[in-house]
Amino acid sequence: YHHYDMSKISDPAVFQKEMDDVRTLFQETTGTEMAMYYRPPQGKYSETNLQMAKDLGYSTFFWSLAYVDWYDTDQPTKAEAFDKLLKRIHPGAIVLLHSTSKTNADILDELLTKWKEMGYQIKPLTQLP
Repeated sequence: YHHYDMSKISDPAVFQKEMDDVRTLFQETTGTEMAMYYRPPQGKYSETNLQMAKDLGYSTFFWSLAYVDWYDTDQPTKAEAFDKLLKRIHPGAIVLLHSTSKTNADILDELLTKWKEMGYQIKPLTQLP
């Protein structure tokens, strides 16, 4: 919810509140239940965090491809984004694209089309082994 460094949270109640706040906001915003996936912000975690997430019913996942797309006032250009994302895609990739990125919003359809043309399939996390 706050995008904390979750590795510093060891109190289960504090961890659960952070997770519950996200679920509540998601449901209020979309009218649907949130999928039970946990992606530690910044990729920072501890074994305690991973266990707390599991105890709450979350499946944890990490990404294998990301780029600097989160600064509101310093967005990559379309060319910069395509250069990084097309060159670094790989079989089995889990791609992290921040939803706050205007660049990502602008290129998403074309990016997915290009990846499909390269032979990749786009699948939801539910289809991962």
